[in-house]
Amino acid sequence: MFEPIAQALGSLGIVVEPGVGHEALLGSSLVIIAGALLGEAVFRFLGLPRIVGYSLAGLGMALTGHGVATGSMVGTLRLVVDLALALLLFELGARVRLRWLRINPFLLVTSLAESLLTFVAVYFAMRYFGLDAPSSAALAVLAIPASPAVISRVASELGAEGQVTERVTMMAALNTLYGVFAARLLTAWLDLDQGQNPVSAVVEPLYVLVGSFLIAGLLGYGVARVARKLDLRNENSTLLLLGLIALALALTKVLGLSTLLVPLMAGLWLRNTTERPWVWPRHFGTAGGVLVLLLFVIVGSSWSVEGLAVGGGLALVAMLARFAAKGVAVLSLGWFSGQSWRQGIGLTLALTPLSATALVMYADLQASHAGFAAQLAPVAFSAIAMMELIGALAVLLALRGAGEIAARRT
Repeated sequence: MFEPIAQALGSLGIVVEPGVGHEALLGSSLVIIAGALLGEAVFRFLGLPRIVGYSLAGLGMALTGHGVATGSMVGTLRLVVDLALALLLFELGARVRLRWLRINPFLLVTSLAESLLTFVAVYFAMRYFGLDAPSSAALAVLAIPASPAVISRVASELGAEGQVTERVTMMAALNTLYGVFAARLLTAWLDLDQGQNPVSAVVEPLYVLVGSFLIAGLLGYGVARVARKLDLRNENSTLLLLGLIALALALTKVLGLSTLLVPLMAGLWLRNTTERPWVWPRHFGTAGGVLVLLLFVIVGSSWSVEGLAVGGGLALVAMLARFAAKGVAVLSLGWFSGQSWRQGIGLTLALTPLSATALVMYADLQASHAGFAAQLAPVAFSAIAMMELIGALAVLLALRGAGEIAARRT
């Protein structure tokens, strides 16, 4: 199951699994080369974000039967996704000024409304087409977050700056927080339905939230201390930061906390406890860049022909309901926060991506309720893979339409 990418970290020296042979090394190399070449080709010749090329490489993996949808996302494969996504979430969190919510509280109102309306719209759409309540609720929870990974990567790669960029960054951070907490509540509901102790089912989401906040604070504090002594743009300092994030991620997994909340909240803590701007190499240098490439290849492979045939129609319905819900909330409430109609349309498009965040949320559900998650796999994987490509293009269109993309960089 996706063996070549599962071994790709060996080339980075992060982990070496028993039994890694010449075929695995060859497969890993080909995946990285194909992703890099396709990414550069679509960027240079078509003016598209490089992650479109990475996703196309993943699509090729899925077509050969080696995609994520053919098995469980465990072991080294999960480590790649968690670490790469942690880098992107940390970067995104470190750009979000929460003080803006105090100055303009209707941004928070809009964010809450679009997340709640997304859940309601997807839930009832799935119920209308025959899914039971738990399955409909699970798919609705997965639909809440707009992928910070896609938004962050496209915006940073194209040098986007402006109101739409800032608003979508803020809203992606917030609806990721909502989505992860909602996923924990869903897990508690499923546990109660299976006869688990009610006290344990209620306490567990609170434990995850509080524990993740504490680990995030420690990570943010550690990065701040390093920044006082070292230049964060220095290669050695970058590796130290990468090591701190990896250590925090390891503690998170040992303690059973959220691998999504910790890096995002650490970035938020860092940005909002100091006035200094945080500048470091994008994705923490070359090693981080390889991890990010692999992340989007993996997500792009998260479908299969059989799964698409079974769940593709429902996935399309869910994504249309999701898009409509976010659009209604943003366009109807954005005016109160000083948003123009043009910015509202751009923000609606920019909130389209559904990618690695939903994949990790699904993997967590799979780890705790494997049988239940298996029923959702065709719809969930089809939606995730479908929206990675569409989402990246939608963010590009939104930022270009808003006039927030800098001069072309190669």
